Amino acid sequence: MKLVVAVVQDQDSNRLSNALTKNDFRATKLASTGGFLKSGNTTFLIGTEDSLVPKALDVIRENCRARDQMVAPISPMGGNADSYIPYPVEVEVGGATVFVLPIEQFHHF
Repeated sequence: MKLVVAVVQDQDSNRLSNALTKNDFRATKLASTGGFLKSGNTTFLIGTEDSLVPKALDVIRENCRARDQMVAPISPMGGNADSYIPYPVEVEVGGATVFVLPIEQFHHF
């Protein structure tokens, strides 16, 4: 058994949730916040059999896409903010960060 942990951008959350349900995967959704952009994410916890991990990864890949977004950089800490002019920077956001972990035991009470 494996635990698939997928961190996705909030914009992809509902689409992924529906696709997981449609493909008979049960998932727990957790609200999370990214450390770099400080924006909303959703973390999915998906327990599945080893043989179904590739299918789960395909569902995630098909429903979470990367996109470019303009963000204002955060001012430097401890430095002189008088000369700091925050110009927006284009960064790639979205997609999914996925971890697949082995599960030693599983209990359902």
